Amino acid sequence: MAAQFGRLRKGAVNTTVAAVVVAALAASQAPGVTTDDAGRKVTTGTQPSPDTPAENSATGNSPYYTDLPPLNSPNPSPTTGTPATQGTSEAGIPATVLDAYKKAADALQESKPGCNLPWELLAAIGKVESGQARGGRVDANGNTLSRILGPQLNGNGFASISDTDGGAYDGDSSYDRAVGPMQFIPSTWEWAGRDGNGDGKKDPNNVYDAALAAGHYLCRFGWDLSTKGDLDSAILSYNNSQDYLNLVLRWLEYYRKGTHEIPDGTGTLPSDRSDDTAGASPTPTTPGSPATPTTPSSPSTPRPGGGDGGSTSPKPTPPPSTTPPATPTPTPTDTVHHLEDAGTAKLSAMAGDVFTEKITARAETKAGKAVPKVRIRFAIIGATDAAFSTGEKYATVLTNSIGEAVAPALKAGENTGEFVVRTTVVGRTVSGLDYTATVTERAADTLARTGEDALTCTPGGEFADQVEVKATYKGAVADKVAATATLIKSADDATENDKGPYFKDADGKTVRTLTGLTTDANGLLKLPKLYADDTTGTFLLRINTAGGATLTVELKVAAADTSPSPTPSEPASGTDSASPSPSPSA
Repeated sequence: MAAQFGRLRKGAVNTTVAAVVVAALAASQAPGVTTDDAGRKVTTGTQPSPDTPAENSATGNSPYYTDLPPLNSPNPSPTTGTPATQGTSEAGIPATVLDAYKKAADALQESKPGCNLPWELLAAIGKVESGQARGGRVDANGNTLSRILGPQLNGNGFASISDTDGGAYDGDSSYDRAVGPMQFIPSTWEWAGRDGNGDGKKDPNNVYDAALAAGHYLCRFGWDLSTKGDLDSAILSYNNSQDYLNLVLRWLEYYRKGTHEIPDGTGTLPSDRSDDTAGASPTPTTPGSPATPTTPSSPSTPRPGGGDGGSTSPKPTPPPSTTPPATPTPTPTDTVHHLEDAGTAKLSAMAGDVFTEKITARAETKAGKAVPKVRIRFAIIGATDAAFSTGEKYATVLTNSIGEAVAPALKAGENTGEFVVRTTVVGRTVSGLDYTATVTERAADTLARTGEDALTCTPGGEFADQVEVKATYKGAVADKVAATATLIKSADDATENDKGPYFKDADGKTVRTLTGLTTDANGLLKLPKLYADDTTGTFLLRINTAGGATLTVELKVAAADTSPSPTPSEPASGTDSASPSPSPSA
């Protein structure tokens, strides 16, 4: 096995190892963990909560492998072309397992882009939990060749979790055990399980299913894993231990620097475990299965005392290498110096509408050269119910060939006012850009009556027809638009009239101004019934909406017509009205 440090124990970490881990973590953040939502560098970690029940974690806080990454960087030397990476057995990931991690991360990028889940995090957890499915002992469909089980969680040195699945997943009808390459306990798998290989099943012993489930589990609270705090919280939710957090971060950093594909079944199984039982967990359960290949590409560090795996003596530290470390090749992200606005116009929309303009930012080097293939994060900041067209408050977009990233369309909510969209580079601490967006209230520019009948009433009576109007904005239906209706004194005097027609409030009292009115989904507004006092004449009702639409409606109050009915028409000329009727014929 490649050179490595001694084991990390839960609750009793070797002083030398702990010092190295803490120093390494203090020296550099986990890759990609650079900014919070405000674009600030984050350096504080998240501590585990002693009150978190084991059954609320993915693994039930089961034991895990504690081997640290090799000292040598997996980066190939830039002076030797493209050789195999150093530390082959440790840096390499079995082909099917690696494919499962990448496919799961790609799926999460589509369904939860704001989570920013790197596949290397799944690889780090898979390494710590099962040694990459026990060195990649899986078939072509991703099924483990034998079940991978953690110890019985019976309270004897571990949490006590009674059986929750009738032994369906773990074969144990007394207590639960962590199951599969990502070590889910059955009660967690029941809701977190996913079908990652499209076979219609959710199997914790399938690396595709388990990797996709782990991705969704890590992203389940809307966490953004490109920020330090959310990354730590997600990892601790998987196994609530600070040692576990530090170890996963170390492997994440190691895999970020480079890795490669190796044949299935040729990976090296870790040797140390957090419960101080060397190589014992997770264990295969099918007897007679072929042994996991354990011959690494470089000699392993000899164990003091004959290598029985149970010794607590520290392993000797190898002498420092005399070969200077290789200089990593800068990634596109490393070359980004700043972000520039790429011609984004004024961002303004009415409540409920989609913004016609999209935010476009360009990643540039210090010299102003565009940088393609860089992830740009757009985050909506502030007390607003606006969102991107995806329904999320954040979006991550890869820059195109000219270094530009176009955010998804913004959709305004119902809250009016200003909010900010902050643009940052994922994995890079550089100054971001803030875009101010404005949401105005819903408006109408035209009002029209839906009926044409004259509105008339007798003194002391009520109008037979209710006033109904339709609001539009630029020819389209104007829904949810605020409106007022007032019975005014005259066309030139919009003050409230003190006589003539009126509305009634809930108590039956006279009201001549109505506020808080809103058009419906079809832009229609139907006013309450109108009544008339004893004053006759012609009166005006004025309706106003947000946006300036105005309509004045004429109302007439007149006494009923009491004139006599017209007399019958005179007979036609030449007819003698007094002449007797002709006698009936004989």
